Amino acid sequence: MTASTTTAAPFEAVPTVGIIDGYERELPRWLASLALEHGPLFRVAWRDDFVMTYLVGPEANRFVLHTGREHFSHDLGWTPIIGEILGKGLLNMDGPEHDRHRKMLNPAFTVAYMARYLPIMQRVIAARTREWAARGEVNLLEETRKITFDVAAEALVGLDGGAEVDRMRELFYSLLYAPDFDSDTMTWQEYHERRQVAVRDELGGLLLRLIAERRRRPTDDTLGMMVAARDDDGRALGDVQILAHVNILLVAGHETSTTMSAWLLYLLAIHPEYRARVHAELDRLLGDGDAPASLDAIKAMKVLANALSEAGRLYPPVGNAPRGVVSPFEFAGYRVPAGTRVRYSIAAGHWLPTIWRDPGVFDPDRFAPPREEDKKHPYALVPFGGGPRICIGVNFAQVEIKALAAHVLRHYALEPLPGQDIAHLYDPTMAAPWQGIRVRVAERGR
Repeated sequence: MTASTTTAAPFEAVPTVGIIDGYERELPRWLASLALEHGPLFRVAWRDDFVMTYLVGPEANRFVLHTGREHFSHDLGWTPIIGEILGKGLLNMDGPEHDRHRKMLNPAFTVAYMARYLPIMQRVIAARTREWAARGEVNLLEETRKITFDVAAEALVGLDGGAEVDRMRELFYSLLYAPDFDSDTMTWQEYHERRQVAVRDELGGLLLRLIAERRRRPTDDTLGMMVAARDDDGRALGDVQILAHVNILLVAGHETSTTMSAWLLYLLAIHPEYRARVHAELDRLLGDGDAPASLDAIKAMKVLANALSEAGRLYPPVGNAPRGVVSPFEFAGYRVPAGTRVRYSIAAGHWLPTIWRDPGVFDPDRFAPPREEDKKHPYALVPFGGGPRICIGVNFAQVEIKALAAHVLRHYALEPLPGQDIAHLYDPTMAAPWQGIRVRVAERGR
């Protein structure tokens, strides 16, 4: 897909359009329509001083994630968005530094290691959902956030519920979303200096204490493995670096799983025919008892896995993944210079009708034989990224979400409350059902 130097047009010739009103709801469909009209490379002027270059579609994803990845910086893409406050972790590292650190962390995220995490996941899921029916109504986004953070806190850093985990969740939420920021009373800089720095320091103090404990008494949780890890030259990670990795892993380890879990449960609640097929699969694999699913059973849940893939296609938590261009390249007939800000649009690529039949329709069978629309177009489905730097937690997330959905579906019937505005709302990078998804909950007879 790289053009020759003799025919590639200058960057100034890349089609540029202005942002539309209501982009929060329409961004993926609109960007997909622009890709159909202008090709896989175009620019969007969000403001006069903020123009973003977009790459859309399987070939664009392949170029950014694999064949042309040396042209792109995660640091220049992600750090301006997540800020320096979380530190430098795998998400926003580049080059040999990233490769060295990822090799040190990889053992904690292999498929084989999921057998250690699964009982933690199932215990947290059972505890957090136990009172759902008694409560009668729950907000799926709020509840899945509690579950996924509790799981991440215990599996990654060894914290087993309680007030400390609740406080840590509040601190991370404050850092990510600034819920108490009031533009009428202070500037963003003032808020950052007064509030976010204090939150970062409190959170850092909690985590540094845990790191010190692992140095005194080694453990086999992920944090313990980070402390014990050595690179090929025998070098260990320092406290500041481990803190940054933990920050990023705790954020990535719960927020994306939160969104996908909430949407998966909602989609199955409103599609009874497909839900019945999932129930039949669960009955076949797990029987009539109430024993938690084994890892082999989780892996065998293909009908549920296809529904999860469809939830990730329709509602990816990262809508438009950022990169900074560190060396010029040619793509789709244009020359793109170093210093350009780009996003490969995960969400828009998932809405291309040239790749997906009826892309706006919930249709998990698109991933099953003989259709397998994702396999016919490699790099078409990328909710967890792809290529050599595919999300390190992809196995963790998929096992956790399937375990959560299996437990909820076996025990409860969910009915979305009427009159809600349920929508996946986008900012330039992330997306979520910001108002949540409220459902009635009843015990499910079996």
